[in-house]
Amino acid sequence: MGSKQFNIAVIFAGGKSSRMGKDKSLLPFKGYSTLAEYQYIRLSKLFNRVYISAKSNKFNFKVDIIEDCYSTSSPLVALVSIFETIDIDEVFVLSVDTPFVDKKIIEKIYNNALISKDIIVALSPNGVEPLCGIYRKTILEKAKKFLKEDNHRLYSLIKSLDSQFVEFSPKDNFKNLNTPEDYKDAL
Repeated sequence: MGSKQFNIAVIFAGGKSSRMGKDKSLLPFKGYSTLAEYQYIRLSKLFNRVYISAKSNKFNFKVDIIEDCYSTSSPLVALVSIFETIDIDEVFVLSVDTPFVDKKIIEKIYNNALISKDIIVALSPNGVEPLCGIYRKTILEKAKKFLKEDNHRLYSLIKSLDSQFVEFSPKDNFKNLNTPEDYKDAL
């Protein structure tokens, strides 16, 4: 993937994987012992630092974990935990189960990102991709308010803040590995 161009990425791997029936972040993928390791190695070629957001360190490779600061499990909890744990102004987030989001997609998001926006996320033909984009620390106050109100929908947060959508065409691959069939197809 070339030289490192971006600062910090966090792979979201704390989901329940209910449709998969087992923890998808721990499934083997493309010669790596886990999907999480595959994503980590890939993103490490683009970003100066890569973390994994999860409830605990369940991984068999060396990685910095950002553990959720709250008992509930959701991407919103992960975002709040990231900004409460590490002192950063922005972060690129990617779901562990989107292994086909490539350098070209990430570069397009960064190249089109407006400095004035709180959130910059991909807009694929499937709709908004909340776990593929840049979140800035300016979201923290509103995100904590949403947590207090027990509203964990990232789309609600995106709609409530100054957000930007970077459009992608059908040829760009945002396929999620949610089911055993998705996983089998991806292999």
